[in-house]
Formats: sequence, C-alpha cells, structure tokens
Amino acid sequence: MTAPSHTDRARSFDAAAAQYAANRPSYPPALFDTIEELADRPLAGARVVDVGAGTGIATALLRRRGAEVLAVEPGDGMAAQFRLSHPDIPIVRGNGNALPLATASADFVTYAQAWHWTDPTHSVPEALRVLRPGGALALWWNTTPLDIPWHVAQARRIQRRFGNHPVVEQNGSGARAAMTFPTGHLDFTRRKVRWSRRVPIDTHLANLGSHSIFLVHGTEASTAFFAEEKQLLLSTFPDGLIEETYDVDVLVATTSS
Repeated sequence: MTAPSHTDRARSFDAAAAQYAANRPSYPPALFDTIEELADRPLAGARVVDVGAGTGIATALLRRRGAEVLAVEPGDGMAAQFRLSHPDIPIVRGNGNALPLATASADFVTYAQAWHWTDPTHSVPEALRVLRPGGALALWWNTTPLDIPWHVAQARRIQRRFGNHPVVEQNGSGARAAMTFPTGHLDFTRRKVRWSRRVPIDTHLANLGSHSIFLVHGTEASTAFFAEEKQLLLSTFPDGLIEETYDVDVLVATTSS
C-alpha cells in the first residue's frame, strides 16, 4: 500500500468535519493570556487572521477575546462546517502559502493545529507580508504530554499500528520545525501551557479518529483499532470517563515596528 501523501492527509479532514467539530479539544484561556504577553499587545480590538481555521474552534475563542477575526480555510468540508457553526464570523477560502489578503492588514496571524500543513518557504513571507509593523505570528498545537503513562502507552499502540505521523513530531507538535526554519525577521519565543478536559471514552476515541493518521487509513482499520482501544481504556477508566491532558505548544514572534 502506498503511503498517504502530505496532500492526502491535509484533505482528509473535509470528510470528517462534523466529527472534528464535535470532538476535538478546545484551548484554555491561559493560552490566549500567553499569546498577549509574548506579543505585548491585547487581542481585544486587534485584527486577527486565523489561518487553517478548520471548523472554527480557535477562531471562536479569538472572537470571544474581543478580536476582529477573519478565518482562512482551504478545505470544502471544513469551511462548510465552519459556516454552520459560526455564521457570524467571516471566512474566506485560501491557505497560508498564498493568503488572499492585503499587505499590512493584520495585527495577528494565527495558526491553531495548522502551521505544519504549510510550506514555510511560502507561509513565512506571506505572514510577514500580511502583518502590520509590530504585528505577531502565533502558532500553537495541543500536544500529548509524555509524562502521563496512559497517554504514552496509547501513543505507542498507535505508532505500532499506524506508524509515525510524517508532518509532526512524536507528541503532535510542529513547533521544533518552525523554530529551526529560517524565518527572516521573526524570532519565536516558545512556551507550553498545560490543561485538561474530562470526557467520555467515546468522545476521546472520536477525537482520535478525527486525526489524519486515522482518516487516511480508512474505516475498517480504524474501527478495528478503536474497538480494541475502548476495551483497554475501560480497564484503566472503568467509569467510562477519561482525563485528557494537553500541553499547548505555543510559538509567538513579532515583526519589527
């Protein structure tokens, strides 16, 4: 079987947009506090472009912080779900490699779980073009902590069955690649923000199933894995509720004023 391409993985979300919207984790208020601290400016009143917005999980939170947000999303299915969930937030079709936006038009350009789908040779200069002087590029990922035994055990089971995800690091973040890519006038500061949520096992499994590593392998392989995984998790969490813990890996860089 030919390994799924980067493009196949990126496009796989469109068919699972409703599942993604219903089960993916959100982000804690402390993340946005951190972004404001590192950018040295508030989100309230700022013009924010949220790229790779998906179903709008991060976009809606940015809006809630008082930002004037414009979403940018390349996928048909994800954009349709976004419009269904957030009819009052503007969205345009496009991607970070060629932003359909005017030069110097944004105070923040943000990527939630999305930067690793871009080509930095294009997305870096595009972010620099769109940002106003003193603007900030903020990238973040919900990642799996490697100090929690059940998370580590599950990650190993996934790796044995499906292999490593080729576009992100082992714990789910593309931060290392972003930090090491030559970014011209951008100097990233990196922080981690820990948080957790308590969800039913079925929600946890549906969240996992919305990731591209499962989507590209087809329903049969994923269904078999999740049936086995549910029994293993029930032995650890007999009440059927799981405490999912995340480290949000966040990078923020500001342009020169």
